Amino acid sequence: MRTVNTYSIVAYDPTEDAWGVAVASKFLAVGSVVSWARAGAGAVATQSYANVPFGNNGLALMESGKTAQETLDTLIASDNYRNKRQVGMVDKFGNSASYTGSECHAWAGHKLGEGFACQGNILTGANTLDAMADTFLYTKGELADRLVASLVAGDTIGGDSRGKQSAAVLVVKANGGYGGDNDRYLDLRVDDDPEPVRKLSVLVNTHHMFFGSPKPEDATPITNDIARELQAMMLQGGYLGGEINGVWDEMSQLAFANLVGNENLEERWSIEKSPSVIDKVALGYLRNKFGKK
Repeated sequence: MRTVNTYSIVAYDPTEDAWGVAVASKFLAVGSVVSWARAGAGAVATQSYANVPFGNNGLALMESGKTAQETLDTLIASDNYRNKRQVGMVDKFGNSASYTGSECHAWAGHKLGEGFACQGNILTGANTLDAMADTFLYTKGELADRLVASLVAGDTIGGDSRGKQSAAVLVVKANGGYGGDNDRYLDLRVDDDPEPVRKLSVLVNTHHMFFGSPKPEDATPITNDIARELQAMMLQGGYLGGEINGVWDEMSQLAFANLVGNENLEERWSIEKSPSVIDKVALGYLRNKFGKK
C-alpha cells in the first residue's frame, strides 16, 4: 500500500450549487486517487494510504441524505487501517468534516470552515492549511478559481515537505458538463510536472477561455484595424489568401470561421450570431498565439 501524502481542499459553493476537490502532492497523478465528487451528493478527498472506495461509498451515503460527519464516521468505523487514513468531505448541504488518523506522517492535520475542509499530511507545517483556508474564504470568482487559489497559497507557503509532482481540480454541478448531460463541469489534472500547482492554475484559466461564456462587456467590434490583425493571422496560418486590406467581408469571415473551428473558439465567435464582433478574451488568445503584427 503506497502512501498518498498530500494537501487538499473539498468545498461546496451554494451560489453555483457546485462541489469540488483540489489536491497537490509529491505523488504521480494524485487526482486519479484522491478526488471524488458528484452533483447532489458532495465531494470527498481520500489520502494518506488512500482508501479509494471511500470515494464512491462516501458519495453514495451523502447522496442518500447522510451528513458529511455521519458518512465519515461510518466509513472510518469499518476501516482496519483507520489510523493511517486522512479524509475530507463536504455533503450536499455544504456541511464539512475531516479526519486525520493518529499514524499519519507529520506534519498532519485538518482545518474546517463553512462549506469546506482542508487536510494534509507530510506538510511543512500547519501554516499550509491556514493559508489554504484563508485564501479560499477571501478569493472571489467561481469555485474552481477559489479551489486552485487555495492550492497556490498552500504551495507558496509550504505544501508537501517532500517536494512537488502533481495536482488536480475537479468541480461538478448538475448538467454542468460538456453537452449538458453530465455533471463534470471541470476536471483538470497535472500528473507529472516540476511546478504542478502553477501549471494547474494556467489550465483553469485556459478552460475558462475555451468553455466559458463570453461577457457582453467583452464584445469588441471588428474595426478596420482589428480586421487587418485577423487577416494577418489568417494569412500566417494559411486560412486566407490575398492582401491585408482591413475589409471584413464575407471571404474574411468564412476564412476566420475555419480558424476559429481549428482553435476551438466556437463559444466565443460565431459567423451566424455575431460576425462583426469578437470577444476580447478570444482576441487576446489569438494575439498571443499568432503574434500581434
